[in-house]
Amino acid sequence: MDWTQRLKLRHLQMLLCVAETGNLSQSAEALNTTQPALSKWLKDLEDDLQLPLFERHVRGLRPTPYGEALIEHSRRILGHLDCARDDMRALHDGGGGLVTIGTSGVSASDLVPLAITRLLKTMPSAQVRVREDTMDRLIPQLRHGEVDILVGRAAVSLAEEDFQAETLYQDPVEFVAGHKHPLAGRKSVSWEDVLAYPWIVWPEGTPTRSALNNALAAARHTMPRYCVESNSAILNITLLQNSELLGTASHRAAIRFQRMNLLRIIPISFTSGAMVTMYWRANNENRQVIARALECLRASVV
Repeated sequence: MDWTQRLKLRHLQMLLCVAETGNLSQSAEALNTTQPALSKWLKDLEDDLQLPLFERHVRGLRPTPYGEALIEHSRRILGHLDCARDDMRALHDGGGGLVTIGTSGVSASDLVPLAITRLLKTMPSAQVRVREDTMDRLIPQLRHGEVDILVGRAAVSLAEEDFQAETLYQDPVEFVAGHKHPLAGRKSVSWEDVLAYPWIVWPEGTPTRSALNNALAAARHTMPRYCVESNSAILNITLLQNSELLGTASHRAAIRFQRMNLLRIIPISFTSGAMVTMYWRANNENRQVIARALECLRASVV
């Protein structure tokens, strides 16, 4: 019999628990079983596979390359089943299904909220979950099935994998400040002007930070020595409104913040912007709520 036919969901949970703790005793306690029983199960699985899943060390167990591969598959399977459970629950409760959207800073304050608003107007029974984080944290969640659609900067690793990708727009970056900032209202601002004030910047790896780094390099300047680093749009807005900090935002978000009378755009030209792309699995397109969410993201770009 194929070893996969003997696997149960509990076995996948056991494998992930051992991988997380690296210790059979701790895993056995967490799984409410005995160490001998867990050890025997792991040995039987390795015998079935004819491959070692863990290396035994003085400090515990460490996954082999074979173990890492099976652990990754297990995470994906359990992630998809969690989504299936929540989707069925949403449908049972009279909803139109569940979609989980991951978004990074460049799209979290503009495109994704507009798309969700459009989705709920056209599909009121849809249930939506939003996970805002940096791309390096969201990409594994997309791989494991914890996120259905990911919107953020272009990621080369995802383009090479089994994902559908669609570039939505390229967004320039703007300097922004509170209304009381000395540079607010100026018609012309130089790099020397903005470098005279402290900055609040997005973390490394985010699209806005990458665009800022590129612009500084092109202008032959470096980042101010003392900066506040934050990936929270709300926190950034509050800081900018109540200090002489300067910040950056994508052009779309900056325009929206200025129209809402929250911030002012500081007129200094950037030479680069962020390419915003959405990713999803092709085999998820047959789920109506995901297909509709993708349509709403495209329509919200305009």
